[in-house]
Amino acid sequence: MQTMFNARRVMLALILSFCSTTVLAQAQPAAKSEFTPEVGQAGKDVVWVPTAQGLVDRMLDMAKLTAKDIHYDLGSGDGRTVITAAKRGATAFGVEYNPDMVELSRRNAAKEGVTGKATFIHGDIFQTDFSKATVITLFLLPDLNVKLRPQILDMRPGTRVVSNSFTMGDWKSDETASAKGDCTSYCTAYLWIVPAKVEGVWKSGNEELKFAQEYQMVQGSLNVGGKLSNVQNGRLRGDQISFTAGENRYAGRVSGNVIEGTVTSGGKTAPWTATRSK
Repeated sequence: MQTMFNARRVMLALILSFCSTTVLAQAQPAAKSEFTPEVGQAGKDVVWVPTAQGLVDRMLDMAKLTAKDIHYDLGSGDGRTVITAAKRGATAFGVEYNPDMVELSRRNAAKEGVTGKATFIHGDIFQTDFSKATVITLFLLPDLNVKLRPQILDMRPGTRVVSNSFTMGDWKSDETASAKGDCTSYCTAYLWIVPAKVEGVWKSGNEELKFAQEYQMVQGSLNVGGKLSNVQNGRLRGDQISFTAGENRYAGRVSGNVIEGTVTSGGKTAPWTATRSK
């Protein structure tokens, strides 16, 4: 009799234990599966297509990225461009609208050991301040590049901007390059260097220069004692300007309303300075 009672008690305990375990299992939420991006998935402004690592490397090479740079990737996706920049020592930021992609990027950065150099921002590229960037990378459609263009052109002269495959409208690129290897589509990169703003009237002794500017291209005239010469081959590369007028070749650095450099004439080179008057 005692044995039967003990058996019943053991059976009851097993039943209660099973029921308790079942209830707890049902009460626990299912483990969230890790997000895996899909090529072509919809985003706020574009679908996601990853940039081949070969082109990522090529783009950062074109920008001449160094450990002194502050890099922003606008629409950073899975974080590969930011992580690559961080591995090169740059302080790198990715701006991405999809929160799942942001978390994925942070995990990828942790796996690559660059969490301290790679920061991912959940936000809209059109509402994010990236004015401190010295290098910008993007893989956006042309109309989005053009929408960003005014903001980019107001950045510090010399800021380097590299785009995967898509242009900036009528702002012609300073350089174009392609990648091979693992890159089978979207393999062209375009580089722009933000030019200084030189449009206006400049004085240098008895010389008066009038510059008209279209992005990095410069035209205008040089007036020396009433004698006019056209400005030719005028070009800006960041804050560096060069042009010819008459028989003279000018080269200098633009710093706000001052240009300091040299003028070469008749095989002789001399210092040259001009100041913007209006």
